[in-house]
Amino acid sequence: MKFFSNLKIRTTPSVAIRIFLWAFMLIGGVVGGIYCDLVCFESFKALFLNPFYHLLTFILGFILMAMAFRAAAAGGRELAKRGKDGQVPRLETNRLVTGGIYAHMRHPMLFGLTLVPLALGLMVGSVTFITLIAPIEMTFIVIMVLTFEEWECRKKFGGAYDAYAKNVPAVCFKPKCLKALFTKNSKN
Repeated sequence: MKFFSNLKIRTTPSVAIRIFLWAFMLIGGVVGGIYCDLVCFESFKALFLNPFYHLLTFILGFILMAMAFRAAAAGGRELAKRGKDGQVPRLETNRLVTGGIYAHMRHPMLFGLTLVPLALGLMVGSVTFITLIAPIEMTFIVIMVLTFEEWECRKKFGGAYDAYAKNVPAVCFKPKCLKALFTKNSKN
C-alpha cells in the first residue's frame, strides 16, 4: 500500500473517470474480442489463428496507433505550451487555447484517442474487436468527449468558448487540418 500513498497524480475527478473508462473499455475490448473470436464466432476463429493475418493486422494497427498518438500528442503539446497560467492540475488548463492545431479543430486529442480502439483491435488481430467492439468504443469516446469536455469548456471559458466553437469545428478532416495535426510544429 505504500506505493499508492506515494503516488501523487493531481487531476480532476472528471479527467480521472474518463481515463479509467477509456482504459476499462480498451482492456475489455481486447479480452471480449479474443474470447468471441475463439468461442462465439466459429468463422472468426480460423482467421484469428492465422499468423499471416496477425502480421498484416499488427502492421496496420501499429501504423494507426502511431498516428493516434501523434495526433493526441499534438493537442497535448499545444495545451501544455499555451493552456496554463500558474498552478493547474495535470491534464487541465485554465486558458482557452485557440492557436496552433486548435485553430483548425477544437478537439485534436479526440481525433487521436478515437483511433486507439481500432488500432489496438488491429494490433491484437481480433476480428470481433475490429468489426464490432472498436466502432462502439469509438462512438462512445466521441460522445463522452463532446458531452463532457464541451460542457466543461463552456463552463470554464464562457462566451469566449462559444465564439470559438462557432468558428472552429470539433474535429476536422480537411487536408489542411490533417496536415496541421500531423506536422510537428504547426504554425498559427
